[in-house]
Amino acid sequence: MSGKKKFLLRLDGDLYDALERWAADDLRSVNAQIEFLLQASLRGAGRLRKGNRPAPPPEAGNKKR
Repeated sequence: MSGKKKFLLRLDGDLYDALERWAADDLRSVNAQIEFLLQASLRGAGRLRKGNRPAPPPEAGNKKR
């Protein structure tokens, strides 16, 4: 498995602010939130290799009552 890659990402200020609020709601850093969203998008598009596929997060609608 390859290590983490570093790169510069420039974002619109409003986009960053929205990501920052969403990350705080999910108790993640902005970096972790972006990685989570990218993984979810790639998984949905079938673009992740099987060896790199993380376990899907629990769905909010599937909680037992």
